Amino acid sequence: MMIRPIGATGYALLGAGLIAIAYGLARYAYGLFVPAMRTELGLSADAIGVVGAMAFVSFCLASVVAPLIVDRLGPRGSAALSGGFAFAGLGLISQAGDAVTLGTGVFACGISTGLMMPALSAGAQRAVRADLRGRVNAVMNAGTSFGLIVCVPAVLLLSGAWRLAYGSFAALAALGVIAALLLIPRSAKKRGEQRDQGKKKPAAAPLDSARRLNVLSLTLFSFAMGLSATAYWIFAPDLVVELGGVSERLTGMLWLTVGVAGLAGAWASDLGDRIGAPATQALALVALGVATLLIAIAPGQLEVALLSAAIFGWAFMTLTGLYLVTGIRVLRDRPAMGPVVPFLAITVGQAVGSPLVGWTITATGYMEAFAVFATLAVLIASASFLFPRTTSDAVAAAAATEAASTPPSPNPEPAPPPKVERR
Repeated sequence: MMIRPIGATGYALLGAGLIAIAYGLARYAYGLFVPAMRTELGLSADAIGVVGAMAFVSFCLASVVAPLIVDRLGPRGSAALSGGFAFAGLGLISQAGDAVTLGTGVFACGISTGLMMPALSAGAQRAVRADLRGRVNAVMNAGTSFGLIVCVPAVLLLSGAWRLAYGSFAALAALGVIAALLLIPRSAKKRGEQRDQGKKKPAAAPLDSARRLNVLSLTLFSFAMGLSATAYWIFAPDLVVELGGVSERLTGMLWLTVGVAGLAGAWASDLGDRIGAPATQALALVALGVATLLIAIAPGQLEVALLSAAIFGWAFMTLTGLYLVTGIRVLRDRPAMGPVVPFLAITVGQAVGSPLVGWTITATGYMEAFAVFATLAVLIASASFLFPRTTSDAVAAAAATEAASTPPSPNPEPAPPPKVERR
Protein backbone atom coordinates (compact mmCIF):
# COMPACT_ATOMS: atom_id res chain seq x y z
CA MET A 1 0.00 0.00 0.00
CA MET A 2 1.42 3.34 -1.04
CA ILE A 3 1.57 5.83 1.85
CA ARG A 4 0.90 8.94 -0.25
CA PRO A 5 1.86 10.34 -3.65
CA ILE A 6 5.29 11.92 -3.82
CA GLY A 7 6.36 14.80 -6.03
CA ALA A 8 9.26 15.13 -8.44
CA THR A 9 11.85 15.87 -5.74
CA GLY A 10 10.70 13.04 -3.50
CA TYR A 11 10.62 10.59 -6.39
CA ALA A 12 14.10 11.65 -7.54
CA LEU A 13 15.54 11.08 -4.06
CA LEU A 14 13.73 7.75 -3.64
CA GLY A 15 14.90 6.61 -7.07
CA ALA A 16 18.47 7.68 -6.35
CA GLY A 17 18.41 5.60 -3.16
CA LEU A 18 17.13 2.50 -4.96
CA ILE A 19 19.65 2.98 -7.78
CA ALA A 20 22.35 3.31 -5.12
CA ILE A 21 21.46 -0.19 -3.95
CA ALA A 22 20.95 -1.82 -7.36
CA TYR A 23 23.92 -0.19 -9.13
CA GLY A 24 26.30 1.17 -6.51
CA LEU A 25 26.17 -1.73 -4.04
CA ALA A 26 24.92 -4.72 -6.02
CA ARG A 27 26.96 -4.09 -9.15
CA TYR A 28 29.83 -1.61 -9.16
CA ALA A 29 31.05 -2.20 -5.60
CA TYR A 30 32.42 -5.54 -6.82
CA GLY A 31 35.55 -3.97 -8.29
CA LEU A 32 36.32 -2.29 -4.97
CA PHE A 33 36.49 -5.63 -3.16
CA VAL A 34 38.36 -7.55 -5.87
CA PRO A 35 41.75 -7.40 -4.11
CA ALA A 36 40.41 -8.86 -0.85
CA MET A 37 38.26 -11.47 -2.63
CA ARG A 38 41.12 -12.47 -4.89
CA THR A 39 43.44 -13.01 -1.92
CA GLU A 40 41.00 -14.94 0.27
CA LEU A 41 39.48 -17.13 -2.46
CA GLY A 42 42.70 -17.59 -4.45
CA LEU A 43 41.26 -16.33 -7.75
CA SER A 44 43.29 -15.41 -10.83
CA ALA A 45 42.79 -12.26 -12.90
CA ASP A 46 41.02 -14.37 -15.53
CA ALA A 47 38.63 -15.80 -12.94
CA ILE A 48 37.89 -12.35 -11.50
CA GLY A 49 37.08 -11.11 -15.00
CA VAL A 50 34.74 -14.02 -15.72
CA VAL A 51 32.93 -13.62 -12.38
CA GLY A 52 32.58 -9.90 -13.03
CA ALA A 53 31.04 -10.68 -16.41
CA MET A 54 28.24 -12.64 -14.69
CA ALA A 55 26.62 -9.38 -13.56
CA PHE A 56 26.75 -8.07 -17.10
CA VAL A 57 25.24 -11.25 -18.59
CA SER A 58 22.36 -11.37 -16.10
CA PHE A 59 21.77 -7.65 -16.55
CA CYS A 60 21.33 -8.24 -20.27
CA LEU A 61 18.88 -11.09 -19.70
CA ALA A 62 16.87 -9.06 -17.18
CA SER A 63 16.85 -5.98 -19.40
CA VAL A 64 15.35 -7.90 -22.32
CA VAL A 65 12.32 -8.93 -20.26
CA ALA A 66 12.17 -5.83 -18.02
CA PRO A 67 9.52 -3.98 -20.11
CA LEU A 68 7.27 -7.06 -19.98
CA ILE A 69 7.79 -7.42 -16.23
CA VAL A 70 7.05 -3.75 -15.62
CA ASP A 71 3.93 -4.00 -17.77
CA ARG A 72 2.81 -7.06 -15.80
CA LEU A 73 3.79 -6.13 -12.23
CA GLY A 74 3.78 -2.33 -12.50
CA PRO A 75 6.54 0.00 -11.27
CA ARG A 76 6.03 -0.87 -7.60
CA GLY A 77 6.10 -4.65 -8.01
CA SER A 78 9.02 -4.54 -10.44
CA ALA A 79 11.11 -2.32 -8.16
CA ALA A 80 10.37 -4.60 -5.19
CA LEU A 81 11.35 -7.65 -7.26
CA SER A 82 14.60 -5.91 -8.21
CA GLY A 83 15.34 -5.24 -4.56
CA GLY A 84 14.64 -8.88 -3.73
CA PHE A 85 17.25 -10.06 -6.23
CA ALA A 86 19.73 -7.54 -4.80
CA PHE A 87 19.08 -8.89 -1.30
CA ALA A 88 19.60 -12.51 -2.43
CA GLY A 89 22.69 -11.76 -4.50
CA LEU A 90 24.42 -9.65 -1.87
CA GLY A 91 23.68 -12.29 0.75
CA LEU A 92 25.20 -15.02 -1.43
CA ILE A 93 28.34 -12.99 -2.05
CA SER A 94 28.77 -12.47 1.69
CA GLN A 95 28.82 -16.25 2.16
CA ALA A 96 30.85 -17.19 -0.93
CA GLY A 97 33.56 -19.77 -0.44
CA ASP A 98 34.47 -20.33 -4.10
CA ALA A 99 34.14 -18.81 -7.54
CA VAL A 100 30.85 -20.62 -8.27
CA THR A 101 28.98 -19.19 -5.28
CA LEU A 102 30.54 -15.79 -5.84
CA GLY A 103 29.50 -15.85 -9.48
CA THR A 104 25.94 -16.91 -8.57
CA GLY A 105 25.59 -13.97 -6.20
CA VAL A 106 27.02 -11.57 -8.76
CA PHE A 107 24.58 -13.00 -11.34
CA ALA A 108 21.59 -12.31 -9.04
CA CYS A 109 22.83 -8.76 -8.45
CA GLY A 110 22.91 -8.20 -12.19
CA ILE A 111 19.25 -9.17 -12.46
CA SER A 112 18.45 -6.55 -9.83
CA THR A 113 20.32 -3.91 -11.79
CA GLY A 114 18.53 -4.77 -15.03
CA LEU A 115 15.07 -4.41 -13.53
CA MET A 116 15.43 -1.31 -11.37
CA MET A 117 15.76 1.59 -13.81
CA PRO A 118 12.92 0.47 -16.15
CA ALA A 119 10.66 0.19 -13.08
CA LEU A 120 11.62 3.65 -11.82
CA SER A 121 11.33 5.24 -15.26
CA ALA A 122 7.83 3.81 -15.67
CA GLY A 123 6.86 5.04 -12.21
CA ALA A 124 8.05 8.52 -13.14
CA GLN A 125 5.32 8.62 -15.78
CA ARG A 126 2.82 8.78 -12.92
CA ALA A 127 4.75 10.70 -10.26
CA VAL A 128 6.62 13.34 -12.32
CA ARG A 129 5.53 15.97 -14.86
CA ALA A 130 6.79 15.41 -18.40
CA ASP A 131 8.96 18.53 -18.42
CA LEU A 132 10.81 17.40 -15.27
CA ARG A 133 11.41 13.75 -16.14
CA GLY A 134 14.76 14.28 -17.86
CA ARG A 135 16.19 15.98 -14.79
CA VAL A 136 14.61 13.45 -12.40
CA ASN A 137 15.99 10.51 -14.39
CA ALA A 138 19.48 12.05 -14.42
CA VAL A 139 19.32 12.55 -10.64
CA MET A 140 18.18 8.96 -10.12
CA ASN A 141 21.00 7.72 -12.33
CA ALA A 142 23.51 9.60 -10.14
CA GLY A 143 22.34 7.40 -7.27
CA THR A 144 25.07 4.98 -8.32
CA SER A 145 27.50 7.43 -6.79
CA PHE A 146 25.59 7.39 -3.49
CA GLY A 147 25.97 3.60 -3.44
CA LEU A 148 29.72 3.84 -3.95
CA ILE A 149 29.98 6.42 -1.18
CA VAL A 150 28.08 4.09 1.17
CA CYS A 151 30.29 1.09 0.46
CA VAL A 152 33.59 2.91 0.98
CA PRO A 153 33.46 3.07 4.82
CA ALA A 154 33.27 -0.72 4.84
CA VAL A 155 36.69 -0.83 3.18
CA LEU A 156 38.23 1.98 5.20
CA LEU A 157 36.96 0.77 8.60
CA LEU A 158 36.78 -2.98 8.00
CA SER A 159 39.95 -3.67 6.06
CA GLY A 160 39.54 -6.99 4.22
CA ALA A 161 36.15 -7.70 5.84
CA TRP A 162 34.30 -7.93 2.54
CA ARG A 163 31.89 -10.58 3.89
CA LEU A 164 30.63 -8.28 6.62
CA ALA A 165 30.38 -5.44 4.13
CA TYR A 166 28.22 -7.45 1.74
CA GLY A 167 26.04 -8.66 4.61
CA SER A 168 25.41 -5.01 5.50
CA PHE A 169 24.60 -4.24 1.87
CA ALA A 170 22.04 -7.05 1.90
CA ALA A 171 20.32 -5.43 4.89
CA LEU A 172 20.14 -2.13 3.00
CA ALA A 173 18.60 -3.95 0.04
CA ALA A 174 15.87 -5.28 2.32
CA LEU A 175 15.08 -1.72 3.41
CA GLY A 176 14.94 -0.75 -0.26
CA VAL A 177 12.26 -3.36 -0.92
CA ILE A 178 10.13 -1.89 1.87
CA ALA A 179 10.57 1.65 0.52
CA ALA A 180 9.58 0.52 -2.97
CA LEU A 181 6.42 -1.13 -1.70
CA LEU A 182 5.42 1.97 0.27
CA LEU A 183 6.34 4.84 -2.04
CA ILE A 184 6.42 3.82 -5.71
CA PRO A 185 3.17 4.11 -7.70
CA ARG A 186 1.43 0.82 -8.42
CA SER A 187 0.88 1.74 -12.06
CA ALA A 188 2.49 4.09 -14.55
CA LYS A 189 -0.95 5.08 -15.81
CA LYS A 190 -2.97 7.96 -14.47
CA ARG A 191 -6.36 7.31 -12.92
CA GLY A 192 -8.33 8.00 -16.07
CA GLU A 193 -6.06 5.73 -18.07
CA GLN A 194 -6.40 2.97 -15.46
CA ARG A 195 -10.20 3.09 -15.77
CA ASP A 196 -9.96 2.84 -19.53
CA GLN A 197 -7.24 0.19 -19.80
CA GLY A 198 -9.77 -2.61 -19.72
CA LYS A 199 -11.52 -1.15 -22.75
CA LYS A 200 -8.54 -0.54 -24.99
CA LYS A 201 -4.78 -0.44 -24.59
CA PRO A 202 -3.28 2.09 -27.02
CA ALA A 203 -0.31 0.81 -28.99
CA ALA A 204 2.91 2.79 -29.10
CA ALA A 205 3.47 4.60 -32.37
CA PRO A 206 5.90 2.82 -34.71
CA LEU A 207 9.38 4.30 -34.97
CA ASP A 208 10.07 6.35 -38.06
CA SER A 209 13.40 6.13 -39.89
CA ALA A 210 14.92 9.07 -38.00
CA ARG A 211 14.10 7.58 -34.59
CA ARG A 212 15.37 4.13 -35.65
CA LEU A 213 18.65 5.73 -36.69
CA ASN A 214 18.85 7.51 -33.32
CA VAL A 215 18.25 4.24 -31.48
CA LEU A 216 20.99 2.53 -33.50
CA SER A 217 23.45 5.37 -32.88
CA LEU A 218 22.67 5.42 -29.16
CA THR A 219 23.10 1.64 -28.95
CA LEU A 220 26.50 1.63 -30.63
CA PHE A 221 27.89 4.50 -28.58
CA SER A 222 26.59 2.98 -25.34
CA PHE A 223 28.20 -0.37 -26.17
CA ALA A 224 31.53 1.24 -27.02
CA MET A 225 31.55 3.34 -23.85
CA GLY A 226 30.75 0.31 -21.69
CA LEU A 227 33.61 -1.59 -23.29
CA SER A 228 36.14 1.20 -22.76
CA ALA A 229 35.12 1.83 -19.11
CA THR A 230 35.39 -1.79 -17.98
CA ALA A 231 39.12 -1.66 -17.30
CA TYR A 232 38.62 1.02 -14.66
CA TRP A 233 35.53 -0.44 -13.00
CA ILE A 234 36.87 -3.96 -12.58
CA PHE A 235 40.65 -3.63 -12.32
CA ALA A 236 41.54 -0.11 -11.12
CA PRO A 237 41.74 -1.11 -7.42
CA ASP A 238 43.77 -4.20 -8.35
CA LEU A 239 46.09 -2.01 -10.44
CA VAL A 240 47.01 0.35 -7.60
CA VAL A 241 47.53 -2.61 -5.24
CA GLU A 242 49.59 -4.81 -7.59
CA LEU A 243 51.66 -2.14 -9.37
CA GLY A 244 51.52 0.82 -7.04
CA GLY A 245 51.89 -1.04 -3.74
CA VAL A 246 48.92 0.85 -2.29
CA SER A 247 47.26 -0.76 0.71
CA GLU A 248 44.00 -2.59 -0.04
CA ARG A 249 42.45 -0.47 2.69
CA LEU A 250 43.25 2.74 0.79
CA THR A 251 41.56 1.57 -2.41
CA GLY A 252 38.33 2.64 -0.73
CA MET A 253 39.46 6.22 -1.21
CA LEU A 254 39.36 5.64 -4.98
CA TRP A 255 35.71 4.61 -4.97
CA LEU A 256 34.80 7.34 -2.51
CA THR A 257 36.26 9.89 -4.92
CA VAL A 258 34.48 8.24 -7.88
CA GLY A 259 31.21 8.40 -5.95
CA VAL A 260 31.51 12.02 -4.81
CA ALA A 261 32.60 13.30 -8.23
CA GLY A 262 29.92 11.18 -9.89
CA LEU A 263 27.21 13.16 -8.12
CA ALA A 264 27.86 15.90 -10.67
CA GLY A 265 26.41 13.53 -13.25
CA ALA A 266 22.99 14.59 -11.97
CA TRP A 267 23.39 17.60 -14.28
CA ALA A 268 23.95 15.48 -17.39
CA SER A 269 20.54 16.36 -18.83
CA ASP A 270 21.03 20.10 -18.29
CA LEU A 271 24.56 19.99 -19.73
CA GLY A 272 23.35 18.13 -22.80
CA ASP A 273 20.61 20.71 -23.38
CA ARG A 274 23.06 23.59 -22.92
CA ILE A 275 26.02 22.54 -25.11
CA GLY A 276 24.43 19.72 -27.08
CA ALA A 277 24.41 15.97 -26.54
CA PRO A 278 27.25 15.22 -29.03
CA ALA A 279 29.58 17.76 -27.40
CA THR A 280 28.69 16.47 -23.94
CA GLN A 281 29.52 12.92 -24.95
CA ALA A 282 32.81 13.90 -26.58
CA LEU A 283 33.91 15.85 -23.52
CA ALA A 284 33.03 13.06 -21.11
CA LEU A 285 34.63 10.31 -23.24
CA VAL A 286 37.91 12.21 -23.48
CA ALA A 287 37.80 12.67 -19.71
CA LEU A 288 37.19 8.94 -19.26
CA GLY A 289 40.22 8.14 -21.42
CA VAL A 290 42.40 10.61 -19.51
CA ALA A 291 41.32 9.10 -16.19
CA THR A 292 42.11 5.56 -17.37
CA LEU A 293 45.56 6.58 -18.61
CA LEU A 294 46.39 8.64 -15.51
CA ILE A 295 45.91 5.79 -13.06
CA ALA A 296 48.02 3.47 -15.21
CA ILE A 297 50.90 5.97 -15.47
CA ALA A 298 51.19 6.63 -11.73
CA PRO A 299 49.45 3.82 -9.78
CA GLY A 300 51.65 4.34 -6.74
CA GLN A 301 50.98 8.08 -6.38
CA LEU A 302 47.79 8.33 -4.37
CA GLU A 303 47.17 11.97 -5.30
CA VAL A 304 47.28 11.19 -9.02
CA ALA A 305 45.09 8.11 -8.51
CA LEU A 306 42.50 10.19 -6.66
CA LEU A 307 42.51 12.83 -9.40
CA SER A 308 41.99 10.04 -11.91
CA ALA A 309 39.08 8.68 -9.84
CA ALA A 310 37.42 12.11 -9.69
CA ILE A 311 37.66 12.56 -13.46
CA PHE A 312 36.38 9.04 -14.08
CA GLY A 313 33.46 9.44 -11.66
CA TRP A 314 32.24 12.62 -13.36
CA ALA A 315 32.80 11.24 -16.86
CA PHE A 316 31.07 7.89 -16.35
CA MET A 317 28.02 9.25 -14.51
CA THR A 318 27.64 12.05 -17.05
CA LEU A 319 27.76 9.55 -19.91
CA THR A 320 25.27 7.14 -18.37
CA GLY A 321 22.97 10.02 -17.45
CA LEU A 322 23.19 11.41 -20.99
CA TYR A 323 22.47 7.99 -22.52
CA LEU A 324 19.56 7.41 -20.14
CA VAL A 325 17.90 10.76 -20.92
CA THR A 326 18.52 10.31 -24.66
CA GLY A 327 16.94 6.84 -24.62
CA ILE A 328 13.87 8.09 -22.76
CA ARG A 329 13.48 11.03 -25.15
CA VAL A 330 13.90 8.96 -28.30
CA LEU A 331 11.48 6.32 -26.98
CA ARG A 332 9.25 8.71 -25.09
CA ASP A 333 6.10 6.66 -25.78
CA ARG A 334 7.80 3.55 -24.33
CA PRO A 335 8.84 4.62 -20.80
CA ALA A 336 10.00 1.18 -19.63
CA MET A 337 12.02 0.61 -22.83
CA GLY A 338 13.81 3.99 -22.83
CA PRO A 339 16.41 3.04 -20.17
CA VAL A 340 16.76 -0.52 -21.48
CA VAL A 341 18.31 0.34 -24.84
CA PRO A 342 21.36 2.32 -23.61
CA PHE A 343 21.89 0.41 -20.37
CA LEU A 344 21.63 -2.96 -22.09
CA ALA A 345 24.16 -1.82 -24.69
CA ILE A 346 26.51 -0.50 -21.97
CA THR A 347 26.28 -3.81 -20.17
CA VAL A 348 26.92 -5.87 -23.29
CA GLY A 349 30.02 -3.76 -23.76
CA GLN A 350 31.06 -4.43 -20.17
CA ALA A 351 30.32 -8.15 -20.52
CA VAL A 352 32.63 -8.27 -23.53
CA GLY A 353 35.17 -5.99 -21.92
CA SER A 354 35.51 -7.68 -18.52
CA PRO A 355 37.17 -10.92 -19.68
CA LEU A 356 38.91 -9.05 -22.51
CA VAL A 357 40.62 -6.72 -20.03
CA GLY A 358 41.56 -9.72 -17.87
CA TRP A 359 43.12 -11.52 -20.81
CA THR A 360 44.92 -8.36 -21.96
CA ILE A 361 46.39 -7.84 -18.48
CA THR A 362 47.56 -11.45 -18.38
CA ALA A 363 49.17 -11.13 -21.82
CA THR A 364 50.70 -7.63 -21.69
CA GLY A 365 50.41 -6.24 -18.15
CA TYR A 366 48.23 -3.68 -16.37
CA MET A 367 49.78 -0.51 -17.79
CA GLU A 368 49.58 -1.60 -21.42
CA ALA A 369 46.00 -2.87 -21.04
CA PHE A 370 44.81 0.39 -19.47
CA ALA A 371 46.53 2.41 -22.20
CA VAL A 372 44.67 0.41 -24.87
CA PHE A 373 41.27 1.07 -23.31
CA ALA A 374 42.07 4.74 -22.69
CA THR A 375 42.88 5.13 -26.38
CA LEU A 376 39.62 3.41 -27.27
CA ALA A 377 37.63 6.00 -25.28
CA VAL A 378 39.28 8.88 -27.13
CA LEU A 379 38.64 7.25 -30.51
CA ILE A 380 34.95 6.88 -29.66
CA ALA A 381 34.83 10.55 -28.69
CA SER A 382 36.06 11.53 -32.15
CA ALA A 383 32.86 10.07 -33.66
CA SER A 384 30.51 11.97 -31.34
CA PHE A 385 29.13 14.08 -34.18
CA LEU A 386 27.04 11.00 -35.01
CA PHE A 387 25.37 10.96 -31.57
CA PRO A 388 21.58 11.68 -31.47
CA ARG A 389 20.82 15.37 -31.10
CA THR A 390 17.77 15.10 -28.85
CA THR A 391 17.14 18.22 -26.78
CA SER A 392 14.47 19.59 -24.51
CA ASP A 393 12.15 20.03 -27.50
CA ALA A 394 11.52 16.31 -27.18
CA VAL A 395 10.27 16.96 -23.66
CA ALA A 396 7.81 19.53 -24.99
CA ALA A 397 6.61 17.02 -27.57
CA ALA A 398 6.15 14.41 -24.85
CA ALA A 399 4.15 16.86 -22.74
CA ALA A 400 1.92 17.71 -25.70
CA THR A 401 1.38 14.03 -26.46
CA GLU A 402 0.56 13.33 -22.83
CA ALA A 403 -1.96 16.17 -22.72
CA ALA A 404 -3.58 15.07 -25.97
CA SER A 405 -3.91 11.47 -24.77
CA THR A 406 -5.47 12.36 -21.41
CA PRO A 407 -8.97 10.87 -21.41
CA PRO A 408 -11.94 13.08 -20.68
CA SER A 409 -13.49 13.04 -17.25
CA PRO A 410 -15.46 9.80 -16.77
CA ASN A 411 -18.29 11.66 -15.04
CA PRO A 412 -18.83 14.86 -16.98
CA GLU A 413 -21.49 17.19 -15.78
CA PRO A 414 -24.64 16.65 -17.80
CA ALA A 415 -25.58 19.44 -20.13
CA PRO A 416 -28.61 21.42 -19.00
CA PRO A 417 -31.84 20.45 -20.78
CA PRO A 418 -32.82 22.73 -23.60
CA LYS A 419 -35.31 25.39 -22.76
CA VAL A 420 -38.70 25.00 -24.36
CA GLU A 421 -40.56 28.16 -25.07
CA ARG A 422 -44.20 28.07 -24.08
CA ARG A 423 -46.72 29.52 -26.41
